[in-house]
Amino acid sequence: MPRSTVHMIVHKVSKMLLHIKHKVIHFPSFEELEEISTGFANLAGSPVFGSVAGSIDGCHIRIKPPSADSMCYLNRKLFYSIQLQALCDHRGKYLDIFVGYPGSVHDSRVLRNSPIYLKALYPPEGYHILGDGGFPCLSHPISLITPYREPLQNASHRRFNFHHEKARSIIERSFGCLKTRWRSLFFKALEVKPEFAPEVITCCTILHNICITNGDIIEPEEGQLDGDDLDDLQVRDPQSGEHTRERLAAALSAPNDDNLPPALRHHDYL
Repeated sequence: MPRSTVHMIVHKVSKMLLHIKHKVIHFPSFEELEEISTGFANLAGSPVFGSVAGSIDGCHIRIKPPSADSMCYLNRKLFYSIQLQALCDHRGKYLDIFVGYPGSVHDSRVLRNSPIYLKALYPPEGYHILGDGGFPCLSHPISLITPYREPLQNASHRRFNFHHEKARSIIERSFGCLKTRWRSLFFKALEVKPEFAPEVITCCTILHNICITNGDIIEPEEGQLDGDDLDDLQVRDPQSGEHTRERLAAALSAPNDDNLPPALRHHDYL
């Protein structure tokens, strides 16, 4: 088959997939949000996390270095990449994606330039999303809760980080599944121009959601999990979510159920 024909087919299919993106990758309805929050409480092993509405992280997708401005794409792991920022639910299904920033840009900067942050699109009031140490802990414009930084001060912080990690890691497994399912694309550098790479990555996330919706679940291969993206970014933000984090940690360490709201009672504490 001529290369020009393959080129035409790939671009035609990608345009068709992008046309249905808003139908496949979208924020949940109220009923779905209740299911998601319950799912994250189950992942964390504590109903204290019953107000979590998603997990967010960034993923580096390998590309071939472009001829111009190649150093912009060289990330801290010393390979060339384009960043995929994704927010997923308790099943690893993507609720929002933001793709295209070069690999040298920090996760926190990508977040602050994404629509979900700039327009305060998600989560709804009273809910939080979870992120790793590469993000700032925020209460506004979005509620984003990160783990406590090392060295941990007390057992309450250690307990919180343990349950936080159990719930948050679903996004890492989601990235692992994405790379495993499309290993011919993500196992090596994408064989496309950098300006077309975001379109290819977006199409893969759309197909990922379609697979999950139809029960086609795949386990990530060992080595495909993105669990090493923890950057201890020291940020003191006036919109900090540290107060919310302290409140959740206190609820998690409460000595008895009488000190908790009704929705958080009747469970065991570790």
